[in-house]
Amino acid sequence: MLSFRRLRLGLSALQSRHLSAETSASASRKRAGGSGERDTLGKRLLSLVYPKRSAVIVLRKWAEEGKGAPQKYQLNRVVRELRKYRRYKHALEICEWMTTRPEIKLLPGDYAVHLDLVAKVRGLASAEKFYEDLPERMKGQSTCTALLHTYVQSKLSCKAEALMEQMSAHGLLRCPLPYNHMLSLYVSTGELDKVEDMVKELKKNAIPDVFTYNLWLSACASKDNMKGAEKVLSEMNDRKITADWVTYSTLASIYIRAGCHKKAKEALEEMEKRVSQKDRTAYSSLISLHASLSDRENVNRIWNKMRSMYRKMSDVEYKCMLSSLTKLGDIKEAESMYDEWESVSGTRDSRVPNILLAFYVKHRMIDKAESFHECTVKAGVEPSYSTWELLAWGHLREKRMDRVLDCMKKALSSLERWQPDNRIVRAVFDRLEKQGEVGGAEQFLVMLRDAGHVNTEIYNSLLRTYAKACKMPLIVDERMRSDNVKPDEETRRLLEQTSRFCVATDVSTLM
Repeated sequence: MLSFRRLRLGLSALQSRHLSAETSASASRKRAGGSGERDTLGKRLLSLVYPKRSAVIVLRKWAEEGKGAPQKYQLNRVVRELRKYRRYKHALEICEWMTTRPEIKLLPGDYAVHLDLVAKVRGLASAEKFYEDLPERMKGQSTCTALLHTYVQSKLSCKAEALMEQMSAHGLLRCPLPYNHMLSLYVSTGELDKVEDMVKELKKNAIPDVFTYNLWLSACASKDNMKGAEKVLSEMNDRKITADWVTYSTLASIYIRAGCHKKAKEALEEMEKRVSQKDRTAYSSLISLHASLSDRENVNRIWNKMRSMYRKMSDVEYKCMLSSLTKLGDIKEAESMYDEWESVSGTRDSRVPNILLAFYVKHRMIDKAESFHECTVKAGVEPSYSTWELLAWGHLREKRMDRVLDCMKKALSSLERWQPDNRIVRAVFDRLEKQGEVGGAEQFLVMLRDAGHVNTEIYNSLLRTYAKACKMPLIVDERMRSDNVKPDEETRRLLEQTSRFCVATDVSTLM
């Protein structure tokens, strides 16, 4: 859910939004280095845009030039900026350099930041080793919470729960943050039955905050529990917890799914009252939710409001508006919006045109989809896996199997590693089977094998296609052994059935 992802960003106060490396360097230099042309250590460190460059070399050179020893507060400020813009390697190098300086007195909070950076740059195992090697006096609430956060990000429920028990035994659960991390974990992993118990434990040891209640609402949303969500809101009011825009965004989505459009509109009104100019992502949420209510007037109003507030719309915001317009069925306006994006954006992100492509495919406008795709390629958009899969679906509905297979080949070749989409695999094989296209079935099996995805069901699909065509395949059992695929009862039945037919010699070269 969109609002839940924002909650996770909120819980991790040291993470921020995506910006390009060049833009982040420019913005962060102003904060850490000051204005004007004055040479500062902050400016030098923040100008290290490329990861291969070393922050340690900059620090050494600064000392060699007799500029004076860097102050801890200055370095912490630079680390904050680097983490904000996801330049974790250089932030980690600065933290590691500080541990070598006897004049810099590090506190548990500094080690917590260090641990988080180790996890991001070198992985979970390195973060665990870092924690184990810490002096006992540094294994306090902040460092334990940082380790807990790495477990939550990795969705390791058992390790997170074990650490929570240790923290409880040592009296380190005195604030809501660790509990909020656990709530975030349970919502993201679908362990929703654990949410209320965790909230109860929190109330015994600390005071819930707005993040607690927003996560609790997200759990209600995941279960479509409207009454539960209203009880959560009522408790917030009773405890004098000030609801924010995320609270009402989650409530609005719950009401929309429940068909309570009047309540949804009221929630959106409350949501908008709580949105300020710095809450830029909230406006995209408002647009999407108004589109779900088929409220074109408010979709346009919010978009125009954003235009008046911000100098330039981002790709994410154009995607949101295009999705909303296609949801409303206004393809002409969506096409006009796409033309605007194409004229102002230099990213050529394929996810933006894919929204229009999906609309054309959904409405069986495959020729329009093809011509639009060709135009985007000429404009410099590189097709992604999703682009080719969308086109494959379009051709599949029109039973153009040669085009389907061509699109799937290009889709699979666009990825280094494929996470199998069984829906498209089944749909392609079902159509090939119905048409008895053994050549196409063999071709598709080869593609899937090259992508590292062959199993018993895929071979059974191939055999069903041969059975439909009344042809006998060659050496299927040997090919299955070679692919380390075990036959099942259906495989053996199909092999017996197809053994009575003539050999399909015209497809032997595909094996």
